[in-house]
Amino acid sequence: MRVGLGREPDLSGLLALAAQVEHWFGPMVDEPGFHRALTEHLRRSTALVAVADDGREIVGGLLFGPDSPTYHVDWLVVSARVRGQGVGSALLADALRRFVREPGTVDVVTFGADHPGAVASGARVFYERLGFVPGEAAAPGPEGGSRQVYRRAVTPAPT
Repeated sequence: MRVGLGREPDLSGLLALAAQVEHWFGPMVDEPGFHRALTEHLRRSTALVAVADDGREIVGGLLFGPDSPTYHVDWLVVSARVRGQGVGSALLADALRRFVREPGTVDVVTFGADHPGAVASGARVFYERLGFVPGEAAAPGPEGGSRQVYRRAVTPAPT
C-alpha cells in the first residue's frame, strides 16, 4: 500500500469508499455538499489516499483540516476488505507528518457509544489505540445517529 496526496482523478475512488459506509454515516455519494468537500480538499492538497499495492484501487481516504491549533480529521474511511490492516493508521500518521506544524490538538467526530456503527466499524477503538480520548458529544449525524468528539494532543513532527 502507498499513501500520498489525493488528486482530482481520485474523486471516483473516494466516492466508491463513501458508498461502502453510507449505512453508518448517511447519504454522501449523491450529495452535492459532499462532492464539494471532496473536491475542495483535493484542490487544497489536504486529501490523502491509500492505494493498494497493485495501484488499481483506492483502499482508504482521509480529509484533513490543517488549521492550528485545532486540527481536524474531517473524514477517514478504509475499504471493508482491508480494515484492520493498518491503512487508517498509515493515513493518519501521514496526515500528522504533513500537516501539523505547531502544537495543538487533533479533533475527529466519530460515532457515539450507542451508535450501531461504533462497534461494527471499530472507529472508537481505532482512535483510542492511536491516543485519542473521548470528548464532548457532537451534533447527530445526517442519519440521526449519535456522534462524539475524540481528541488527541499533537506536536509537530521533527524535521
